[in-house]
Amino acid sequence: MLVEIFIKGGLVMWPILALSVIGLAILIWKACEFRSGTRSPRGLVVVSTIITAEPMLGILGTVIGIMQTFRSLDLSAGTANPMAATSGIGEALITTAAGLVASLILLFPYNWLDEMADEPGK
Repeated sequence: MLVEIFIKGGLVMWPILALSVIGLAILIWKACEFRSGTRSPRGLVVVSTIITAEPMLGILGTVIGIMQTFRSLDLSAGTANPMAATSGIGEALITTAAGLVASLILLFPYNWLDEMADEPGK
């Protein structure tokens, strides 16, 4: 089911997935470092950038999906077929949601780790 949704989201889902994996890997690395006593903020700026980029990629997917919808409607040559629009709208909604969810998953641990890096005594 999740794979089907991912595929319906279109090509923009791949960079969202890649950035999510990179962001999670960095957060796990930083959490392990912090647990061992090292409280360097090094690497967190990458996660911050990913948190900013993922919703933008979701919006890009929205634009691509809406463009696909209009292209489908244009190809229907004047015959009103609402079903022609569903694929593009679905892609738009899926990528928007994916970009937002992916950045939210990273946001809260990032903020916690960033705060911990600022307070070396904790």
